[in-house]
Amino acid sequence: MHESRLPTLGPGDATDVVESKDAREYRRLLPIRGNGSRADLIAVAAGLVLLAAAVVVGISLRADGVPIHAPTAPLLGIWQPHVGATTPVACALAVLVVGWGPTLASRLRWRWLLVAAWAVSLAWIFSLALVDGWARLAARLPHDYLVALPTAPPWPELLRIYTDRIVGGQPDSWTTHVAGHPPAALGFFSLLDRIGLSGGGWAAFVCMVLGSTAPVAVAVALGCLDGEDVARRALPFLVLAPAALWIGVSADALFLAVSAWGIALLAAATRLRGPGGPAAAVGAGLLLGLSLYLSYGLALLGVVALAVLAVGRRLRPLVIAGLAVVAVVLVFTLAGFHWWEGYDRLVVRYYQGWGAERPYSYWVWADLAALLVCTGLAVPAALRRVLVVIGDAARTRTWPRPVLGTCAVVLATAAAVTAGTLSGLSKAEVERIWLPYALWLVAACALLPARTHRYWLALQAVTALVVQHLVLTSW
Repeated sequence: MHESRLPTLGPGDATDVVESKDAREYRRLLPIRGNGSRADLIAVAAGLVLLAAAVVVGISLRADGVPIHAPTAPLLGIWQPHVGATTPVACALAVLVVGWGPTLASRLRWRWLLVAAWAVSLAWIFSLALVDGWARLAARLPHDYLVALPTAPPWPELLRIYTDRIVGGQPDSWTTHVAGHPPAALGFFSLLDRIGLSGGGWAAFVCMVLGSTAPVAVAVALGCLDGEDVARRALPFLVLAPAALWIGVSADALFLAVSAWGIALLAAATRLRGPGGPAAAVGAGLLLGLSLYLSYGLALLGVVALAVLAVGRRLRPLVIAGLAVVAVVLVFTLAGFHWWEGYDRLVVRYYQGWGAERPYSYWVWADLAALLVCTGLAVPAALRRVLVVIGDAARTRTWPRPVLGTCAVVLATAAAVTAGTLSGLSKAEVERIWLPYALWLVAACALLPARTHRYWLALQAVTALVVQHLVLTSW
């Protein structure tokens, strides 16, 4: 029964997609409670009010001399209207995805759709990033990591001494981003340097290529949890998400790719039978375990992983993936790096800098406004529909199987983000820091009525283009 949610297109079916039983059931859920368009617009309006409040209050705080350290709060950057050589390319890609994305997503064979989505995602990310010029991109994306390489010892010794250099005020303290992350992040850029891909240009290129695969990973996860019909609806939104602005200019694109494929493999492990299931679970555990050593904030991704396993309702992937995560933790620990010790020293370093000055009372909610820009203005409407589906399910005590996985993952992601902003350790810059969570929220757009997809996609594209051409982001 579970496998029936993943229909396979045979030869000649590229243009004649037969609607499956689950697809009809999924379509029956939409629109929710009648048309729902007015409620969707109210949700978007609420998002705009949040964003406007964050901008106005940010300007007011800066005028009063409060050190929020974000000239374009809630985003980090400076107001600087500009265009670039790739502006026409970005606009053309937006028009193509808005105009033909939903149709192609419903008609292309699954494997070719994923390939096309990756190619368009990469082109979208590159065209937006290069509006600022290649020289600036190559200079800023991996800067903090690359300048630390000359003083970083070889890998085994690096793990042993890593925590000693996290706290600031020492002659050999790590740069801000190196100190703010576990050692695997620096190790990745060190590896690039050792294999001959030296310098900011190569580092930026590799991060963008890896980050561009994340929409595919999220689609694969949705396909395993809820079927191709849901994944196909979500894919154009995943590709065109404004998150591309920061995937193209920050090392967090690497963290996004690794964690997204970890979740995707975990979802696959709940569906695959035979040797493929355990293999996928091992891969998921290794990638999710590695994620812990790329960014401390990815520990909260465990909530999303548990949601995937709960939907899959299989114990075996949990055990196998869990053992693989433990294996990664043991390797790093035995090599000399203790995660909790590093985290404790990171907290000290965080409050040595801007983290101590940025007002919690502002950023605890302004963070959500920055995340809204990253995910796009269609997401509030999509989140409303997720809440309505879950509310109806609770009221009728019947689970909406066609969209259960999507709803569970979205709610788990929202919980993780809420915990992150309440912690006070994510004050500002979350449009970059929360990239590994952003696309899982964008997945909720699969619940928007299909007939309105082009309008919502246009809103997503306009958001990305306006921000890119008005704000010179710091990442």
